[in-house]
Amino acid sequence: MKIKFLGATRQVTGSSYLLNAGGAKILVDCGMFQERGYSYRNWKSFPVPPDQIHYLLLTHVHIDHSGLIPKLVKEGFTGDILLTPASKEMFPIVLLDSARMQEEDAAFKKKRHEKEGRKGPYPEIPLYTVHDAEKCFPLLKDVPYEDYLPLNDRVKVCFHDAGHILGSAMIEIIVQDENGSRNIIFSGDIGQWGNPLLSNPSVFDRADYVVMESTYGNRNHDNPQDIDEKLCKIINDTVKAGGNVLIPTFAIERAQELLYHLNRLTHAERIPYIMTFLDSPMAVEITKVFEQCKKYFDKETCVLFKDGKSPFDFPGLKLVESVEASKAINLIKGSTIIMAGSGMITGGRIKHHLIINITHPESTLLFVGYQAVGTLGRQILDGVSPVRILGQSYPVRIKVEKIDGFSAHAGMNDLHRWLNSFKTPPKHVFLTHGEEESILSLENYLQSKGGWKVSAPTYMEEYNL
Repeated sequence: MKIKFLGATRQVTGSSYLLNAGGAKILVDCGMFQERGYSYRNWKSFPVPPDQIHYLLLTHVHIDHSGLIPKLVKEGFTGDILLTPASKEMFPIVLLDSARMQEEDAAFKKKRHEKEGRKGPYPEIPLYTVHDAEKCFPLLKDVPYEDYLPLNDRVKVCFHDAGHILGSAMIEIIVQDENGSRNIIFSGDIGQWGNPLLSNPSVFDRADYVVMESTYGNRNHDNPQDIDEKLCKIINDTVKAGGNVLIPTFAIERAQELLYHLNRLTHAERIPYIMTFLDSPMAVEITKVFEQCKKYFDKETCVLFKDGKSPFDFPGLKLVESVEASKAINLIKGSTIIMAGSGMITGGRIKHHLIINITHPESTLLFVGYQAVGTLGRQILDGVSPVRILGQSYPVRIKVEKIDGFSAHAGMNDLHRWLNSFKTPPKHVFLTHGEEESILSLENYLQSKGGWKVSAPTYMEEYNL
């Protein structure tokens, strides 16, 4: 049994692992690299011919876990793509949106490069197209939580609820060979305990091998009880100043969690009546999927639906899908709340809203999610000014705020809690999906416990298990 690390190695994005076990080549996740400086990897050929991969197992549909699947299929993968039922519902929405962005970005670059008389490093061609994304859909096979599915006579797989986003999973692979039975758990992205909407993350008392995320391995989030207080203050202060609140929003989970909190604050009259825009066709579609997947929510949210109250709706909320309606938002006089993708400002409509507001000190740019190194969101959060948006340079005069408690990722204490569920140390824990400092912190914690073998793999590193 061998494992090769194809991404998310000492960085946060590009999640992808190749497991060669029990006569099967199994790819776990096939994510896009989103950090600036690593995006060139998206264009490289896959390190193993796609037609030699038998199965692709998907932990969840975030782009840094799923975003290269159309490219994989385009280059020859024809096996089953196994994922949870909720992920299967969201997969076409997310990947079609990504494909459209690839096409639009390529067209925009071509236009800009022609105007500037130059060519970019990947000129005028999208990474993949809508047609490429559509070719993935017949390969999707949903697997309910806690069902053990045989892949062949020596390998079976089980998806466990990760509590990260709707449909997210931790994937357990059990291999029976000449060395006996062994299991390996891929944590995917681990959710927080007690977060609104979703169930708590699954825990395990044993595993032979673990591939574990470490995004917040060195820090905790804000106290969840503080979220409403901070959100109230930011909105009220910005409205008083006469500005707009811009929130770069991940379409899956973060958008719905924001709607949940704004719903509560509006009905409690803790914030004024204010026009609020969810300016993301994908987020609008995903919210509809959420409303159809009530059985996956926690008890509190299920009670709201049972009483006929959607936690994703409130007075003043406008769902924006068309480009024309998106442009019209910036013609409105008076304060507004604008939630738009992408969550790290790497693309999408948020860039256009930011251009309008970035030089206005009365407005606020509110970050509610992780900002990977090299992304525009991280640059602004780190105080860089001016910044380059859509080929132009802008000074950052907008007020910048951050609320950490919204994160769908487990914080440091929750990661420790997840690890402490194991009654005996696994034979080997591989730390991925985190920056160097986060991985080092989690590695030091495990070593202090004694008896834990821990590694932080490098890109393309392979291990015999």
